[in-house]
Amino acid sequence: MSPTRLPCVLLLAALQASALTVDYEEDYEDVTVQQMLAPRSQQSDATEILNNLLKEYDRKLRPDIGVKPTIIDVDIFVNSIGPVSSINMEYQIDIIFAQTWTDSRLRYNSTVKILTLNSNMVGLIWLPDTIFRNSKDADAHWITVPNQLLRIWNDGKILYTLRLTIKAECQLQLHNFPMDQHSCPLIFSSYGYPREEMVYKWRRNSVEAADQKSWRLYQFDFLGLRNTSDIITTTAGDYVVMTVYFELSRRMGYFTIQTYIPCILTVVLSWVSFWIKKDATPARTALGITTVLTMTTLSTVARTSLPRVSYVTAMDLFVTVCFLFVFAALMEYATLNYYSYSTRRLPCLDRKRHNYSVLDARPPPAVLALNNSTYWQEFEDTCAYECLDGKDCQSFFCCYQECKGGAWRRGRVHIDLLELDAYSRVFFPTSFFLFNVVYWVGYLYL
Repeated sequence: MSPTRLPCVLLLAALQASALTVDYEEDYEDVTVQQMLAPRSQQSDATEILNNLLKEYDRKLRPDIGVKPTIIDVDIFVNSIGPVSSINMEYQIDIIFAQTWTDSRLRYNSTVKILTLNSNMVGLIWLPDTIFRNSKDADAHWITVPNQLLRIWNDGKILYTLRLTIKAECQLQLHNFPMDQHSCPLIFSSYGYPREEMVYKWRRNSVEAADQKSWRLYQFDFLGLRNTSDIITTTAGDYVVMTVYFELSRRMGYFTIQTYIPCILTVVLSWVSFWIKKDATPARTALGITTVLTMTTLSTVARTSLPRVSYVTAMDLFVTVCFLFVFAALMEYATLNYYSYSTRRLPCLDRKRHNYSVLDARPPPAVLALNNSTYWQEFEDTCAYECLDGKDCQSFFCCYQECKGGAWRRGRVHIDLLELDAYSRVFFPTSFFLFNVVYWVGYLYL
């Protein structure tokens, strides 16, 4: 390239670069102007609309006052339910509560069809005086800002939503506890406006629930929900009352592990004494007292998860019957021990003394003192035939097989109380099994 052409080429390149820069700056300025003009126009329009709407607006008066009642359409979105407290008879629920109505005073003509506003605008217009009639405590969410939304349409329709956490009362009927099901209500209505001035209505699919994975229903299963609308009559007028019922069913896993299985095992453990010899008094007494105290402890622990209701629950019935079985096992040995001692010792001792007084005027002190085994063998043989003459067989129960004979024993039930352990080995397990069949079938399927 010649030296004369080099300056020309550099000059041409500089001119092209300058032209591109001017074109890029012109495009950038145009885009920026277009983006800024629209928001500024909408902002001024919205500000002007709100100023005009609120200029002569009286938020103390409801819409269409003196003309017709205000219709409030209600929607509820359930974020979570739980926990449910059986002791306090309440449950906690987190909802987004939405109300929609029409206020003709807020109509406007503009290209902006919807005004979406924050909580600063909420206190400047009329709002329904909705209350939750069965709430014990309620909190609105304020982090990071008040969880409130206000939308105004150009035809005067208003949407007002807010997020609430409510502890609502739920009167639990615990007759079938812990196999019970409940309908926990959420009741709301107007505080001051009767039906002639304000009417609540459910919209289609107005109650929805979020995913249940985050719900804190530890002891319950969520079965579904239903909503109703009723009219209640008070001295202040007739009010429209809206109710949402949440159907809950209690899970039995916790109570099966903590109460039912320990009670059943304790009852079975009390039957071990029927296979221990009746002469082992310390072993059988200790086992009986231990099982009775264990059932007392289980009964006390089972009551800690219940309020102090005056009626009998299903768990109370089961624990009480188990306690009676354990107590009956202890009393069975007490009866057996007392009867064995009274029938085989005291009557025979009187008869032995009578025989010695007839045959020999002198008592046998040497035999008694030396504790001869021959004497005690004769003593037992005499007791073995104690009932043969019928003198000691006047009671309902018969002690020996020979006592069953005779016309005076006809038509009576013959039970050998000395074989009470053998009878108990069959009677106690059979009766407890039948009780369980009736109990579980009655409460689960009837």
